[in-house]
Amino acid sequence: MTEQASSIEPSGFATSTAQIEACRNLLREYIAKIDTDSTAIFGDWESEIARPVFRTGAENLAFYLAARQYDLTGLQSSLSVLGLSSLGRSESHLRQSLASVSATLDGLSGLPAKWPEPAELDAGLAQITSDQRLFFGDYPGERNTRIMVTMPQQGASDPDFVSQLVDAGASCFRINCAHDGPEVWAAMIKNIRAAASKVGRNCPVLMDIAGPKCRIETIDQRKNKRLFRGDRFELLSKPPRKHGRLPSITITFPEIIAKLQPGLQVWIDDGKIGARVVDLIDDGAILEVTVVPDKGKKLKLEKGINFPAIDLELDHLTATDLANLPFVANNADIVGCSFVQRPEDVRGLTAELKKHRGERPPQPLLLKIETGLAVRNLPRLIVQSGSHHPVAVMIARGDLAMEVGTERLSEAQEEILWLCEAAHIPVVWATQVLETLLKSGAPSRAEVTDAAMGQRAECVMLNKGPYIAETIRFLAGILRRMDRHQFKKTARLSALTSWHGPQPL
Repeated sequence: MTEQASSIEPSGFATSTAQIEACRNLLREYIAKIDTDSTAIFGDWESEIARPVFRTGAENLAFYLAARQYDLTGLQSSLSVLGLSSLGRSESHLRQSLASVSATLDGLSGLPAKWPEPAELDAGLAQITSDQRLFFGDYPGERNTRIMVTMPQQGASDPDFVSQLVDAGASCFRINCAHDGPEVWAAMIKNIRAAASKVGRNCPVLMDIAGPKCRIETIDQRKNKRLFRGDRFELLSKPPRKHGRLPSITITFPEIIAKLQPGLQVWIDDGKIGARVVDLIDDGAILEVTVVPDKGKKLKLEKGINFPAIDLELDHLTATDLANLPFVANNADIVGCSFVQRPEDVRGLTAELKKHRGERPPQPLLLKIETGLAVRNLPRLIVQSGSHHPVAVMIARGDLAMEVGTERLSEAQEEILWLCEAAHIPVVWATQVLETLLKSGAPSRAEVTDAAMGQRAECVMLNKGPYIAETIRFLAGILRRMDRHQFKKTARLSALTSWHGPQPL
């Protein structure tokens, strides 16, 4: 036995030494490439950065983007074989993680090794946590992920209702500026402030600028007409003078119609109706329904309409937005930027807000990511915003699913989470969270799993519904339980409570 063991040991040792050296060389090669690429990326941003506190996040984001241009899966496997970090949970400190692994490989090779200070690895998450409090307030109990509630109109007239939401566990509130007006918003804010003050808590108010959301503006159809698969309707640039043989609609941004081509897919009402352009006509296009529930679906006024294959390039601020901005600039804790797509959209919004802020500091911005163009531009949007304002991101999954495709939504929301962690900014997980519970009082199983996934974000948003207080409490329970087991992408090895003592055979 002794001879056999001694004959095997040198071979194994030689193999390990070769693996260590191969990993060490490959890692050094990757670091050199990433350093070069990230320096170029950050160089394009550096002159814009006016907030020193944002610089570290911007540098890490540049490094992360440079690193993710390469396929590192082979290196990950090699590092795992050696019992080292596979780098799969290092978004907020990728440069430091690479340096740490490199130092360990140096040490295993008998060379001098210098590891990063622990504080260098913790700095990114510390910044996210600080901004989480700024954007989403404090939290009650033993959970970390906050709960944002979209304020219904009842919040303007019923102070006790708002107090119930705070007591249930709401951490912050969203006012949708697409509805109501300054008088109602002022009453909502007054009641939110009073409810938070009563229990000694900070519950920030987000005012969400509507932006250029394309909606159905007019409908011409026979009464109670339902559309079924294969039915056709017209999308026109202006209402028809007389009833046609097909139902017809117009939209809030008729200039989009000139960009339509046969074969393009269109989605209406958050995907409840899908249609394909089959023909172009003088004043619009003919569409054929391709997706709809078996019982059919009615066209309804003000429902959203998405054109995922077209970069719409609409002006970001509508006339209504410009009229609302003085109130928002003077009353909101956070400004929500709906349908922001390009850096110039951010510049235009911040310039308008500045006109009404006087000497007060810039307001924090929450970027709502809901189009394919916004996803592609996300690094630039973050840098443009974060260079001058505290910034966070909302994954607005309703419109985003229509724009990038429901099949790709899961991948897109993961990538947005990772990118924002790399930039050291917090994220809101939004749209239809526990929607069935909100509307009917009973959740679906899939919704519970979705809500649990949202725990990896810094905040989860709930919409309006008759069971809002119950839903807040239900969500708070999910978040509290999941916080024991998960932080971002990292599983926490807390004690399991489902099995105690001897188990029956």
